[in-house]
Amino acid sequence: MIEKFLNEEQDPKAVEKVYSRLVDLLSSGEEIIYIAVQKKPLVNLFPDCIAITNKRVLFFTPANLGLSIKFVDFVWKDIVDVHTKEEIIGAVFSVKTTNGAEMAVDYLPKIQGRKLYQYAQERKEIEREARRQRDLEQKRAESGSIQFDNPAAARTTTAQQAFTAPAPVVVEQPAPTPVAPPAPAPAPVVHEAPKPDELTEKLKKLKTLFDNGLISQEEYNHKKLDLLSDL
Repeated sequence: MIEKFLNEEQDPKAVEKVYSRLVDLLSSGEEIIYIAVQKKPLVNLFPDCIAITNKRVLFFTPANLGLSIKFVDFVWKDIVDVHTKEEIIGAVFSVKTTNGAEMAVDYLPKIQGRKLYQYAQERKEIEREARRQRDLEQKRAESGSIQFDNPAAARTTTAQQAFTAPAPVVVEQPAPTPVAPPAPAPAPVVHEAPKPDELTEKLKKLKTLFDNGLISQEEYNHKKLDLLSDL
């Protein structure tokens, strides 16, 4: 299983140690994307390692002369920046979190540093899009509106929300007193136009939907004309 993580000159022994530890740390649905291994120029007996998964970044540091491994992990939603700096010998990969914490590993083979940066940027882009969706859902929840994928459905449902048909009013006519009573006349139905204060509230609600980006300019203009046409 570790062979797919040995494509950029990674130390097989170091990758094996990190991989065996990683499989015990993975949460449900978490997958290993890449493993990078430090390569110091002179003595490289106990190299540091970095692992990237679809949920976090993990930094592994050997301890007790390589008999144990310490690790620090950061979930993607808490990482605000990733950076790779190529130096004369190797590259430095670092991350910075929302609370100001920083972690870095130096003397990485340059190709591994580039791969780390590439994969990290991809995960950050996914996390930014997820955050944007969460913020949009929160705004929708705060405005009490409904998400629409179909503009026609949006106009129909918005109109249903904006208007409540008035209850029919039945006007009873006094029955005459002939010998044979005639068939009762159909009761007239009176539709009351929205009161000025109701129309104002509906216009305000329509403007809120438009300001929050939940309906388009065209839909806003169309519905505003519908409201004003009842005056």
